[in-house]
Amino acid sequence: MVSCYELGHQPIGIALPMGFLEQAGYAPASLDIAVEKVDLERITRARFVGISVPMHTALRLGVRVAELVRETNPSSHVCFYGLYASLNAEFLLRHIADSVIGGEYEAPLVQLIEALEQGDSLEEVEAVSHRGRIIGPHLKRLPFAVPSRTGLPALERYAHLERAGAQHVVGYVEASRGCLHLCLHCPIVPVYEGRFFIVPAEIVLEDIRRQVVAGATHITFGDPDFLNGPGHSLSIVRAMHAEFPHVTFDFTAKVEHILKHRLIFPELPSLGCLFVISAVESFSDLVLAKLEKGHTRADGFAALEIVRQAGITLRASLVPFTPWATLDDYVELFDIVGSHDLIDATDAVQYTIRLLIPPGSALLARSDIHRFLGPLDQAGFQYRWTHPDPRMDKLHQEVSAVVEAAARTSEDPVTTFDRLRAMAYRFADRQPPAPTAARTQSFDRRRPPRLTEPWFCCAEPTESQLHPLHTKGYGEV
Repeated sequence: MVSCYELGHQPIGIALPMGFLEQAGYAPASLDIAVEKVDLERITRARFVGISVPMHTALRLGVRVAELVRETNPSSHVCFYGLYASLNAEFLLRHIADSVIGGEYEAPLVQLIEALEQGDSLEEVEAVSHRGRIIGPHLKRLPFAVPSRTGLPALERYAHLERAGAQHVVGYVEASRGCLHLCLHCPIVPVYEGRFFIVPAEIVLEDIRRQVVAGATHITFGDPDFLNGPGHSLSIVRAMHAEFPHVTFDFTAKVEHILKHRLIFPELPSLGCLFVISAVESFSDLVLAKLEKGHTRADGFAALEIVRQAGITLRASLVPFTPWATLDDYVELFDIVGSHDLIDATDAVQYTIRLLIPPGSALLARSDIHRFLGPLDQAGFQYRWTHPDPRMDKLHQEVSAVVEAAARTSEDPVTTFDRLRAMAYRFADRQPPAPTAARTQSFDRRRPPRLTEPWFCCAEPTESQLHPLHTKGYGEV
């Protein structure tokens, strides 16, 4: 079972199916190329290689792994599974994969392996696409098994929590999968189509328990939206706090859920919540409407205030480069971040995120995106698009280079912010404000808690991330 990239976390994308496989009597081996070198001997022996592709970067790397499998062990069955497997099933089956599974993939994955072992036809295996048949994602509730992390690299090798100058070991769980909402740019939407599935509380808590024993003192809840089922989520963090009062946590939630469930936020710090990630995406009402985000610019500021009043940090994810965003929008973004004291709560990579449009994206059917699109870059698993203002495409290239260089040198985020803001103002032919760094050097700045792996999604990976069969971590965004 191969993981390629899961945002710097120990990969649940192979831990969960390994739990299912062990429950069925198998003893699967694992490989996480984000932190491990490829073991060619194991690949040569494998009769089956399952490649987890929950996001675009993982898919790009997963194809390289599959090519290596084909070179060294052509008789092995290669299966891609996960969110981006569904979106790209046709290409994968035509070029590199023997089978593809999307949606709630664990039970079909076990059935596939059993069929291969017994020599049965894949036509008999529910929810598995193969070269003679492409079917939709498996969206049936599963009898969950506890994730098996036996054999995975130690938690210490993954992203850490950075808090008050110290680093802490982080575990990762999911209390639900899928999402109730239909934001057009989200890759979850064409797969789950507004459905979400609860992972039983006892399964989540046992997974947390095992990771705490392994050294975790902070847990990231990686649900697409932790507040899709707020009662379920609260029951888990309350139980976790009762058993492990020293363990802290973070989660992801939509702006509209923060507004809807604002009454729960005052309790969360007492349970250990340090920060919340929210897909603010933009402060342009036009862009938010085009993406059908379900919130407005004013809602974004209101969510920030709700979270901040509770004593929790809001870490906004952004998509500043879309076909509808203007240069003025980009300049204003820096003004907003600076005036709302969000510089240290915003990872520099967020200023570089460019809208990713994979095959099957809901944007293709529900927006005016086509006038900006070029042909499908199938090998890159995305539609290329061009901004109507050529300055924006050039600006994206330049800010991306600055951020990548800053990450390599661990540059102070305030310094990076100043450089990016000055660049944005220069492109707009405007005089930038005085540097923020000069004002912050005169006092002891307390940076808010963060993970050492910058959080990002729906963006094209850089070439450094796609280094062949990556032999180092993914901190260099």
